[in-house]
Amino acid sequence: MSMPGFSLMLLLAALGPQQAPGDTAARADTTKRVTLPAVEVRVTRAAEDRARLPMAVGVLGETALRRAQLTSGLDESLSRLPGVVVQNRYNFSLDQRVSLRGAGSRANFGLRGVKVLLDGIPQTLPDGQSQLTNLELGIVSRAEVLTGSAGALYGNASGGVIAFTTESPVAPFEQRLRVGGGSFGTAKEELVTGARSGRGSGLLSLSEFGTGGFRQHGKAEARELVAKADYLLSARSQLGVRLSLADAPLAQNPGALTFAEYAVRRDSAAGSNILRGADKSVTQEQLALTWRWGDGAGAELSTAVFGLLRNLENPLATPPPAPVTATSGTYNTIDRRAGGVRVSGSVPVRGFGTPLRLTAGLDAQAMRDDRRNQRSTAGVPTGVVLADQRETVSELGPFAELRWEPVSRLTLLGAARWDRLAFRVRDNYFADSVDNSGRRTMQNASGSVGASVWLGAAATLYSNVSTSFESPTTTELVNTSNGTAGFNATLDPQRTVSVEAGLRGRLGGGFDYSAAAFTGRIKDAIIQAREIDGRAFFENAGRVRNRGVEAGIGAAPWAWLRLDAAYTFADYRFTEYRIPNGAVTDTLDGRRLAGIPRHFFRATASLLWRSAVVELDQTTAGVSYGDDKNTLKVDGWGAGVTTVRVSWAVSSGALRFEPFAAVQNLFDRRYVGSVNINGAFGRVLEPAPGRSAYLGSEVRWRSR
Repeated sequence: MSMPGFSLMLLLAALGPQQAPGDTAARADTTKRVTLPAVEVRVTRAAEDRARLPMAVGVLGETALRRAQLTSGLDESLSRLPGVVVQNRYNFSLDQRVSLRGAGSRANFGLRGVKVLLDGIPQTLPDGQSQLTNLELGIVSRAEVLTGSAGALYGNASGGVIAFTTESPVAPFEQRLRVGGGSFGTAKEELVTGARSGRGSGLLSLSEFGTGGFRQHGKAEARELVAKADYLLSARSQLGVRLSLADAPLAQNPGALTFAEYAVRRDSAAGSNILRGADKSVTQEQLALTWRWGDGAGAELSTAVFGLLRNLENPLATPPPAPVTATSGTYNTIDRRAGGVRVSGSVPVRGFGTPLRLTAGLDAQAMRDDRRNQRSTAGVPTGVVLADQRETVSELGPFAELRWEPVSRLTLLGAARWDRLAFRVRDNYFADSVDNSGRRTMQNASGSVGASVWLGAAATLYSNVSTSFESPTTTELVNTSNGTAGFNATLDPQRTVSVEAGLRGRLGGGFDYSAAAFTGRIKDAIIQAREIDGRAFFENAGRVRNRGVEAGIGAAPWAWLRLDAAYTFADYRFTEYRIPNGAVTDTLDGRRLAGIPRHFFRATASLLWRSAVVELDQTTAGVSYGDDKNTLKVDGWGAGVTTVRVSWAVSSGALRFEPFAAVQNLFDRRYVGSVNINGAFGRVLEPAPGRSAYLGSEVRWRSR
């Protein structure tokens, strides 16, 4: 069967007549996109029944997140949800790019524009940049994704929210070892120990990952320790502690390719990145203390105190000031200290005759970066200082949310928040006789209102209007257009107004569905105006209109078959684009936003036979562009990329053995995984590998 035929088969099967599944246990913990009654989510900052939420929230369980996967990247699982596009750069120095309805799609590295939480602890810094160094996917049991704007709840850079929850022990003692490896010298090992006794429980995870990379100059290594413990102080309150220690000493950066280089050899690297030793080394530690109280009658209070230490050594291919040779680069180091406090409480308001609940809280974060740039030769610092400055950011954001059910089927939800961000730079480098010290203060009020009408399990209609804002990150602010140090005094936050309407429900025979249409208007859009040798420069372009449709379906027509599909249509365009370009001004009104495929589709068929599971996974993306002028057209994935995963389980008493294997890009399709937006000299292509494979196994012992 051709690949288009395979995709059509999945879609028609999911939409066709359904029969009641005969084995609900076999379907447990599969991908869930639909709000089911009695299913609770907390990505909205208060416990909510998904069936009544006036917004789009998707949920992935442990099976969708981990079964037969290496757990090495978000693209393995998150793109199963409609509205979520994950683009794998296959470059561990830059991380993957995650886009939620366009938010985060222009990240130069890491994640931006999207709020990320791990066990309720922010992984997003006060300037809006998110790091996933603390995220060990091998112990994540649940992911909740809010694809719309959430500025009224989470403040800066909340064009969407991703909340991960790690597993908790369920047995007095449990131990598991998971190992996997395959093409390009890729391997991952993880040892997890859990225990529960009386009022306390604890989990310890040790993992190691390494790869030779499918491209030249693409090696990476990472090790992580995650420890968590929870203790019930009483029947109403719980105390928790979370610790993450990560060491990633190697993450070579192969850079983006031109179209000519890609045509000759897609696994090559940019020559300047090799000669200048582009790489990244990171150590990071995060400690968090949490406390939660609930009276069992709807009143809740939760607090979290957290701190983070991060040390970055980052040889860049960015050339220093003259004189410059083929091996001359810039050696960037950042010593980071960050921390914060989150307080949130929810209480039912009585006396109105109908259910009414008030939730309020406060977020406070601060960050300090000591940034130092030196001249380097082949990735080795020479001691010649180019920049030395201390950057600080603080954020303060009180918020309030009101939920009201005036009648049993109608839910109204409103939220408001005010944020103040203070940026400061202190220049410690005076060899240029210029003091680039400065301050910036950015403030914003955000709000949202929404309504849902519950028509039973078969359908929930909802709509909402929300506003949000996104400040420049410190990295974007220090990369001024004229190349000097200090903050960019002209780069302002972008602000968004979004409208969404949706429908979701569950019909007989295990068929569930969701669909949403949305539009967003962005003012003062932050765009990467240009990129030179790995260093990006940002400006406010004007206005953007994002509109699109997302849909998800799931079905289990028989006990041995589960079908899931997600589709995202994205029409994102500049309605006003004015950027000075030398003596002229680029006017690009009507151009599509670079880097975003117009269509993104993923479908999965899971075939279950006794203790074995075969998953057929098909993903395809439409045409995108590598530059804002839309002159660098990047072909879509055509019929799509096919992955086959196989897993099975054998149990004997308390011991369980689960081997797995997979073949990725089964038909060896040639495609581009992501693009480097506005890359200099046409370096925009970040290629994906051809056919590859891995295999592994998990051994688990659990006391009874």
